[in-house]
Parts: sequence; structure tokens; C-alpha cells
Amino acid sequence: MSAPKSPRAATFELRHLRYFIALVEEKNFERAAARLGIAQPGLSQQILNLERLVGIPLLNRAKRSVQLTLSGQLLFDEARKIVAQADLALSELQRVGRGQTGRISIGYVASAAYSGVLTESLTAFRQEFPDIELQLVEIEMRQQLTMISEGELDFGYIRPPAPIPAGLTTTTVLREPLVVALPEAHPLAAQHAIDLAALSDQTFITPRQPADVGFHSNTLDACKDAGLTPKVSATGRDFTTIMSMVAVGLGIALVPQSLQCLQLPGVRYVSLARNRVTSDLAVAYRKVEGSAAVRAFVAHHRARHGRGA
Repeated sequence: MSAPKSPRAATFELRHLRYFIALVEEKNFERAAARLGIAQPGLSQQILNLERLVGIPLLNRAKRSVQLTLSGQLLFDEARKIVAQADLALSELQRVGRGQTGRISIGYVASAAYSGVLTESLTAFRQEFPDIELQLVEIEMRQQLTMISEGELDFGYIRPPAPIPAGLTTTTVLREPLVVALPEAHPLAAQHAIDLAALSDQTFITPRQPADVGFHSNTLDACKDAGLTPKVSATGRDFTTIMSMVAVGLGIALVPQSLQCLQLPGVRYVSLARNRVTSDLAVAYRKVEGSAAVRAFVAHHRARHGRGA
């Protein structure tokens, strides 16, 4: 048969420390009870319970006013630290729960940075949630989607179309017209706008993507809409490479309007007349998200750009 627990074996709770701190700071049982919102006899009983728990007198009861023993002073000093630390920990937990702190890993395709949407969205989010750490990395679109699906990445800026893994969804954040990038010496480079059909004999340069993905798909769709079958016999790793290929006359490229900020010598951007195909920028994320910070990031984008696909 086990021995009964002595009162000293029990542990005091934060409420005991809060009661004690209030009493010492108010220097009066009545005022401390009022501050705590409890009855004065209840406060007196709680202080007695605390003294029994620690096994040491905390108040000098030979005095009429509230005066501490040396042990009481020590407990008071430590109690303030303990309660302050507990309140801070609770506050941080609540901030995490509300998505006000944490870390978000974000992938993006380079054209997202060219469009301005990436910097605008992240700047606005940081103004609202300054304590959330944002980690950015440029990653190819299909790799982003795989990493988000596998939990290695939280969020991605992509250029649809692309195969979206099960469990992920997207929100379109920008639709922009296509323009054609021509060599500076091209006969049509000085035009304000040209019909895509006038370029039927040209070699089109696309990124290294399958025909149903991203800008490669955009190029085929725009040409089909214009009634032509493009000759795609050159690809580039990224837009800087593609524009360099255009500059030296290896072909032409259909690109989003925002790419005009990439000003390489020897390249001219010309608008397309009667083109209905757009280059879309979207954000991809998990349908079910455990991180409150990531949920806040998703909500931020959906509030700015609609509920998406």
C-alpha cells in the first residue's frame, strides 16, 4: 500500500503564482482580490494553499500590512519570471495558431518575377505578417508541383498549363497577353502590331517543355488560333537563353507581355493583333494544409485574386 502524498509533494499551478504576484503588487488582500476578480476569502485560502505547497511561510503575519519573508521575496522574483515566460510562450503559440509566425518555402518560375506579381504579393503579405519567414527558390514548374505534393515545398508560382498532382489546387493570379520577340533586323520588328499568321514561315523557339505544358503549349495554342502550324525546332533552357537565341536570328518566340522588361540587345517585342491566347500565372498549393502560416499565405492570395481553380 502506497503512502499518502504529503501536501508538499503536490505542485503549485500558474494560478497560485498569479494570485501571489497580485497580492504582493497590491500590498492588500482586498485590492488584490478585486484585481483578480475573486472573493477576498478565496484569495486568502489560495495563499495559504501556496504556502502549504512550498512548505515555507511566504508572508510575515506578525505585520498588519502585506510583507514578505525572505522566502516570499525569492518566490515573488521568480514567479514574475515564470509567469512572464508562460505568457510569452502562450502568446507565441497563439500567433503560430493564427498563422502570424512560422516559415513558408516558396518556389517560383523566373517569369513570375518578371511579371511583378511575385514581389507585389510577397511585399503585401510581409506588411501584414512581418514575423513569418519567407524562403524563395527558383525551380522549374513541374518540379515545384512534385515538391509541393511531397511536402518539400509549401507554395509555388507556376505558368499553366501543367499536370496538377492529386491533392493540389491552383489560383490564377495574372492573365497577360502574348507578344512576339523578334530579331532587331526582322522586317516586321518595327511594326506596332502584327498578325501571327504573317509569321507562318518562321522558326519558333520554346522552353524545353512537353507540348502540353507552359509556354510551349501557349505557343501551339496561339498559332492554332491564328490558323497556322508552327515550326518548333529550337528550345531554350530559360528566357534569357531564348532571347539570346532570338537576338542572333535563330528564331522568334511568343512570350508574356511582362517579359518586355528583359531588354537584351538585338531583340524587339511586338504586340500580336487579334490574339486571344493568354499566358497565365498561377499559384499552386495543397488543398489540405496543416501549417497555419501557409494557410494564411494561401488566404492572402485568394483574397487578392479570387478563389481560383
